[in-house]
This record gives sequence, C-alpha cells and structure tokens, in this order.
Amino acid sequence: MARPAGAGLGEHGTVETGRVAREAYILGPSLTGVLARMERDGLVRRQRDANDQRRTTVEATPKGRRLVERLSDTIETHYQWLEESLGKQKLAQLYELLDQLIALEQP
Repeated sequence: MARPAGAGLGEHGTVETGRVAREAYILGPSLTGVLARMERDGLVRRQRDANDQRRTTVEATPKGRRLVERLSDTIETHYQWLEESLGKQKLAQLYELLDQLIALEQP
C-alpha cells in the first residue's frame, strides 16, 4: 500500500493553495497562518495567480527545498521502521483505517 501523499511543496513546484489545503486536510484560514509563518521564515514564496487574482499559489524557496530534502530522509527512515515493526500487512491495514477515518471527516 502506498504511503500517505500530499501536495509536497518541495516536490511539485508551484501549487495552488487550495490544493495544499485539501491534500493536507487543513482549513483555508489555518493554512493561511501556516503559510504566513513559512513565508516569514523564508521557506515558501506566495503570489497571486496572474490569470486569476482570486487564486494564490505557493512554492518552496531554495531554503524550503533543502529542509524538505533533509526531512525526507528522516521520514523515509521512519516509514521503514514502521514497516519492519508492524509488517507490511498491518501497516496496510493501518493506512486503510486512516483513509476510512479521513473519509468520515469529509463533508
């Protein structure tokens, strides 16, 4: 079973903030605060879409991409540990249960 996926800013270039909110399961107002702090810390850059001023896009800065790269190794190591500790079948069950839980929260 695949690992949980999201709109990884370090992987996808420029991403519409609505997509980030949906894939990260964060409400828009909360995401706005998170992105403001990340922008303040030099991790992301936000801008209005040139074709639709109602939309905002965000992309990781070089500093943000370096952080993603550093954290990716740690996350991958953790996933390997989980798989070794639980086994593939139980980990797949866990992901399935988490998917069901997330689906319950959808409007």
